[in-house]
Amino acid sequence: MQSARYLVQSIVVEHRSVREVARQHGVSKTWLYELVARFREGGDGALEPRSRRPLSSPTRISAPAEDEIVELRKFLSEEGFDAGAQTIQEHLLRRHETAPAVSSIWRVLSRRGFVTPQPQKRPKSSYVRFEAALPNERWQMDMTHVELSGGRVVEVLNIIDDHSLLCVASEACTVVSAPDVVRIFANAANRYGLPATVLSDNGAIFTAAFRKGHCLTEIVLEAHGIEFRHSRPYHPQTCGKVERFHQTEKKYLNKRRPARSLSELQARELGYSPRPAAQAVLDSARWFVENGYVKAGRSSRVTWGAGR
Repeated sequence: MQSARYLVQSIVVEHRSVREVARQHGVSKTWLYELVARFREGGDGALEPRSRRPLSSPTRISAPAEDEIVELRKFLSEEGFDAGAQTIQEHLLRRHETAPAVSSIWRVLSRRGFVTPQPQKRPKSSYVRFEAALPNERWQMDMTHVELSGGRVVEVLNIIDDHSLLCVASEACTVVSAPDVVRIFANAANRYGLPATVLSDNGAIFTAAFRKGHCLTEIVLEAHGIEFRHSRPYHPQTCGKVERFHQTEKKYLNKRRPARSLSELQARELGYSPRPAAQAVLDSARWFVENGYVKAGRSSRVTWGAGR
């Protein structure tokens, strides 16, 4: 602003020509004429730098579209569903078959005050993300805890497909045991087919490696040629997709009245009803137990036996 005022004063007060001032200071004559006109119309305040933002933008999201994005954000948040830009884009695609880019939706949410900056969080670009190339190439499974009304805590086993992020199984148990894992896995396999690999953490219901043995889950998967992989200890990021699904599930449950019983939680909230088990999987598990290759411990964990 200081330079603009000096140039204008050189013309208005000192009565120098626009051509002379422009040549001496290496500026455009057109710009000087504009500055003088603004000064004569509005005084010194009119010489303040003005925004270079265009008056209109053909690619800008329309106001009704922005309102629809905000409406979806509020509705999804109130219902306890994920309400991020990707989820909103998916809902818009279902409604209109076209939708703004995820980055555009994020900017709308940020402009409307729905995004709280968190500069302390590690940027997503710093993570090395992996994803199965095909459905049923890899399943991830993990157990989490859910509180019922009255303070009773139960366990929920979730299994998701690594490629599509489809939840193939979500079942609540008083305490999830290795036989429960096999049963729930079999129900899911009966509906969606067997996966090539399975990924989990090192919980006792998934592996007995720390006890120098094998649990029923490992035995059954190996018997069906399914590769069973485990994350390294204290590194939940490896199973990040199913861990993130736990968060989505709990956010949904927290928006509703707590279930009064295990059966109510399963039927009303998790929306998953047990189906007939994949008989081949369950038969193989039963065969291993009945023929003495495995034995059940007090907590329904299964380890190698002597065999017959």
